[in-house]
Amino acid sequence: MDMEKHPDDVWREFLIAVLLYNEAVADRLGLQPVDVAAAILLDMRGPMAVGALAEELGLPSASTTRLIDRLEKAGYARRVRGERDRRTVTVELVDGGLSDYEAAAEAAKRHLSAVATHFSPEQVPVMIEMFARVTDAHRAAIKELRES
Repeated sequence: MDMEKHPDDVWREFLIAVLLYNEAVADRLGLQPVDVAAAILLDMRGPMAVGALAEELGLPSASTTRLIDRLEKAGYARRVRGERDRRTVTVELVDGGLSDYEAAAEAAKRHLSAVATHFSPEQVPVMIEMFARVTDAHRAAIKELRES
């Protein structure tokens, strides 16, 4: 790592690397990057109402419908109609829905494990907190961008 780089440049290179990595994974899976994000959200949170998924991803309903169509066509997710109210629709991963993603992410896990060797166990909670705070900051910035 080049310690002489300006912190802003390090940050921007990090963002570019993450964006390009997500694009590469999506390409490998035959999906769009936002489709992969949706699949990961479904894995983390379980079945989600279509509207909740749209809100989480900041997508209009028509775009969310197309996203779900792509996930269904690729065999990653399915729509489930409500038992009491058939008008309600949730989206859920199919069994093994992220197995292709996990296989595609294997290289990143291997490289990130190597990074972890450079830090002590005491530093890990600080880094986790930093990632959580960076996530919150980006979500706030996304909200500002979409509302202006």
